[in-house]
Amino acid sequence: MGAEEFVPARAGLGKLRTAAASCRGCELYKNATQTVFGAGPADARVVVVGEVPGDQEDRQGEPFVGPAGRLLDRAFDDAGLDRSTTYVTNAVKHFKFVERGKRRIHKTPSRTEIVACRPWLDAELDRVGPELVVALGAVAAKALLGQDFRVTKERGKVLPMGERDQRVLATVHPSSILRSDDREAAYQGLVADLAVAAKALR
Repeated sequence: MGAEEFVPARAGLGKLRTAAASCRGCELYKNATQTVFGAGPADARVVVVGEVPGDQEDRQGEPFVGPAGRLLDRAFDDAGLDRSTTYVTNAVKHFKFVERGKRRIHKTPSRTEIVACRPWLDAELDRVGPELVVALGAVAAKALLGQDFRVTKERGKVLPMGERDQRVLATVHPSSILRSDDREAAYQGLVADLAVAAKALR
């Protein structure tokens, strides 16, 4: 189980995206509408890694196009980051969900599914070669920094990314802000973390 055999060696982002559409590295492809690969410029200074595509992303085939994506766009603007020059992707490329009536509710991917999908994320980071990676939420942060990493304790800090010669900053996922009881305070916390990222790039 794993995506490694589906990832073409030395391929650019376009060929990686095409190849990912046929990935069968885990069971999630069976129920998802399509693979949701990353999007953005190949020379982006920042790569944003989310957790897993949501309902709208699954339907449209693009990352961060739903409510959480729109909130992220606004937070980028408020933090002084240029969203148009950022590459965005997810740790897992297929939507995982449970059905409740006519609604499809996001479900957190398992550790096995995250590990299975990691070759795609590694390939994206290799091709883009960003100066900084921003991990949104616990799934993305643990995929990049290990199972013991806690976003609540280490958010907003620029850290080395283990074996990779890249830096990473972890923060909350925008979807958690949409669920927050104090949405404005949670949003300002995200903006503050992203402002640290913006400062690190200056």
